[in-house]
Amino acid sequence: MIHIVFEQANVNALKNAIELDENLQGDVLEIKDDYAVGPLYNIYESEGYQQRREWWKNLLENSPYKEQLDIVDDKLTVHNLIKKLEENTEEKVWIWAGQNQHDVCGYYWLMSQLKNFQSRIFILYLNNLPFINEKGQIFYPQHLSEIQPKEFLKAKKLAREITLSEFELDPDEWKKLSNENAMVRILEGGKKIVSKEENFYDNEILSAINNEPQKLNKILLHILNKMKIKTGDVFLVWRINELAKQMKIEISGDWNKGWKEMEMSLLKTPQ
Repeated sequence: MIHIVFEQANVNALKNAIELDENLQGDVLEIKDDYAVGPLYNIYESEGYQQRREWWKNLLENSPYKEQLDIVDDKLTVHNLIKKLEENTEEKVWIWAGQNQHDVCGYYWLMSQLKNFQSRIFILYLNNLPFINEKGQIFYPQHLSEIQPKEFLKAKKLAREITLSEFELDPDEWKKLSNENAMVRILEGGKKIVSKEENFYDNEILSAINNEPQKLNKILLHILNKMKIKTGDVFLVWRINELAKQMKIEISGDWNKGWKEMEMSLLKTPQ
């Protein structure tokens, strides 16, 4: 059995659950890219893939994650996965997805490449399902990492084979999204992903910045804690820079010295 998740925190959560149930034993692979943001056009071709890498390279410049681009190679991960499935015809894949656009977009990107193994690919989509948290309260997790290890053992009962119909329809849905090539994609419910403009998060950014200079890290923490539809801090910093170009935000500091040195405030309009 091969497990696939879409965030590093989910890798750790699932491994903790596997320790409690030998029937879940298997490798845990992570699809690292966030396909809910950024260009997707011709994503499976070399040109489209390279365009996306260049986009990420620009965003990651001067960020704390600059070196991470070199360790993100989802194409290689899928290549090795397909090789394992071809070599071992008994091998099965369990794709774990939480109710968020990051996981669902990752699911679409991945499963569209696995049609040849239809009867061996399973999905565990935790969509609108209640779990018990550490305080014994019922909650509806958006991310796998929010679930206690023992609760994963209940979740495994949700595993179902991805149907032939889904292998026909879901790649078409992903192709449509790729052709729209929007910069933001959000989850509207079920597996429905909707394209949005690149300025989708701008109002939330502007509401977290005031007239007095604040440290960038403080602003990011405030935004990430309050926003209902999550995205990554790298994308938010890119939008902050774009808002500065639009003369809505004033930035002080040297980007070359990293995020910790940067301060932001609303640009004061002349009286």
